[in-house]
Amino acid sequence: MGILSLLMTLRYLAVLIGLFNRKVVGWSASSRLTRQLAIDALQMALDHRRPAPGLMHHSDRSSQYAAVDYQKLLTKHKLTCSMSRKGGCYDNHMII
Repeated sequence: MGILSLLMTLRYLAVLIGLFNRKVVGWSASSRLTRQLAIDALQMALDHRRPAPGLMHHSDRSSQYAAVDYQKLLTKHKLTCSMSRKGGCYDNHMII
């Protein structure tokens, strides 16, 4: 499979950005939008950055971030979960 063919199949991208310096700390790409996509991005960030307990993790309320598996991973690493209000539209503005 060529690189172009591979890129055409990866339609979804989950990105975790550190707001202190706006650097990507974790990411994952997939052909399907699943909770595993978000978990893989979070796991990459955890493996590379090893955040201190209490780190604030903010996301929107989509099902991937509200999934039990994702929340358990946050809790296991003692990260503080923050989610916007229902209908909040500014959660992804840091990506732009």
